[in-house]
Amino acid sequence: MSSASNKIALFIDGANLYATAKTLGFDIDYKRLLKEFQSRGTLVRAFYYTAIIEDQEYSSIRPLIDWLDYNGYTVVTKATKEFIDASGRRKVKGNMDIELAVDAMELAEHVDQIVLFSGDGDFRSLVEAVQRRGVRVTVISTISSQPPMIADELRRQADVFTDLMELQSKLGRDPSERPAPREPRHHAPQFLQRATTMTPTRTDDEDFDD
Repeated sequence: MSSASNKIALFIDGANLYATAKTLGFDIDYKRLLKEFQSRGTLVRAFYYTAIIEDQEYSSIRPLIDWLDYNGYTVVTKATKEFIDASGRRKVKGNMDIELAVDAMELAEHVDQIVLFSGDGDFRSLVEAVQRRGVRVTVISTISSQPPMIADELRRQADVFTDLMELQSKLGRDPSERPAPREPRHHAPQFLQRATTMTPTRTDDEDFDD
């Protein structure tokens, strides 16, 4: 199969990719990420999933979402939910697994390859289901950290596992372009300088305390 006829779809678990890159010590440049996979075939869709804390006066993820939405990504968001844990502490959780899985299953018949940016073991069953439809699945996370950021069952299920560390030179933001320290919360962000290095809302297994 020529690269031009290789139809690819990207599925990015935003919080998981951010945490993985942070663990490895670099920032993701989402413009470079898009160009890298456009060079590997016909990029049918690039999905980015993240939960949003809607009651915050200013959410650090908003500028990134806006930038991605206008620059070739399909952004999927939903509001997080608050709950009180057993010790009476306020927690905030958001899980985008179902949204990602539904989109992947719907798109599977239209692509040859799915690239999943996540190490979440919950996606093993999804990967297996997509493979049964004849789609090759590449999973991108890391085993370079201690402990590894990817669940072993997900790594073994994938057709191809790529360590994010190996892609740093292609997907990482140039350190010389690193933006200045973050302004106080009441200041508007320098959007164009900071859009590709914003911190996604932490979700799934990550809790938020007051």
